[in-house]
Amino acid sequence: MQTNKLLVFVSFIIVLTFSSFINVDNNQTNNKFVVVLDAGHGGKDPGNLGNGYKEKDIALKVVLAIGKELEKDPNIKVIYTRKTDVLVDLFVRGKIANKANADLFVSVHCDSHTSQAYGAGTFVLGTHRNQTNFEVAKKENSAIFHEEDHEKNYGGFDPNSPESVISIMLGQEEYLDQSIHLASLIQKNFANKLKRKNRNVKQAGFIVLHQTVMPSVLVELGFLTNKKEGAYLNSKKGQREMALSIKDAILEYKKALYLNVSDLAYIDDLPETTKHSKETYADIIFKVQIAASSKALETKPYNFKGLNNVSRDKENNLYKYYYGETSNYNTIKKLEEEAKATGFKTGYIVAFKDGKKISLTEALKTTAN
Repeated sequence: MQTNKLLVFVSFIIVLTFSSFINVDNNQTNNKFVVVLDAGHGGKDPGNLGNGYKEKDIALKVVLAIGKELEKDPNIKVIYTRKTDVLVDLFVRGKIANKANADLFVSVHCDSHTSQAYGAGTFVLGTHRNQTNFEVAKKENSAIFHEEDHEKNYGGFDPNSPESVISIMLGQEEYLDQSIHLASLIQKNFANKLKRKNRNVKQAGFIVLHQTVMPSVLVELGFLTNKKEGAYLNSKKGQREMALSIKDAILEYKKALYLNVSDLAYIDDLPETTKHSKETYADIIFKVQIAASSKALETKPYNFKGLNNVSRDKENNLYKYYYGETSNYNTIKKLEEEAKATGFKTGYIVAFKDGKKISLTEALKTTAN
């Protein structure tokens, strides 16, 4: 019986996930890096009330502060799941991120405990490794009980059931590495810049993270039940410092993700006699490398400043993006100029022989047709 319930839930989630792509306009964000910021709880769901503080209020203030800083970057678009004290269903939060075709989803919360536990931690979706992680996820997932029709909307998901939590892990590992990367950057800032106790990056079954189809993290800023930490998180100083640390981590993640780099192993000083060649070279394919990224971007014009004929190859842990493909050196030089004029200032020509990258000098030493 339990197995049948899990299958029904998993089937529902698959339908929900795919339905979220309906009417998505990939061009709506104008090629910007899209960050969805999610303030936990809200409205009739206050979250935890440690020492009389309200988790929903602190989470919202931190999220708005993060967004205010990120919006200073013209290349970033910030979307909020809520900007006021309202209750937004967990599955709706995920749909907001999916419809926006977001690059990141960051959910902000505060923790609680019966002891004077303290410290900041960041979670990614995964099987809870211990009872503590399960309890944290259970507290946050219990927000669905404040929602109408939660049994219908979540296919009978039960936050109190370890089996239900485990079931949402199925098929959800595509973005795990990138989620862990962002979570690690956030924790590094908390520990090194703010000297907060580092509760590390952990995995747990948060339903709000499961709803998204992009790298996603859930940040527990600290424990409101800890007298000192609760007061810090409820203060303007604490909220601003935590917000800036998260903002800096997002920017660092973005910088690492969208590298527009030179591959020094394949750049050589070309012999003077070959610099202005107009010949076509047998068995050689020239391309213009315009970018490298740890993210597999669609090779559509809207992702590459309007350029068509962009291809992608994976080399080690990076995806390399190339503009054009020809055996004629004069043609590839023109394509290089086009790429640079479009905005890819560090673009450069690379050569391939039999499907393998070789140095440009070696390629131009071969016999031209």
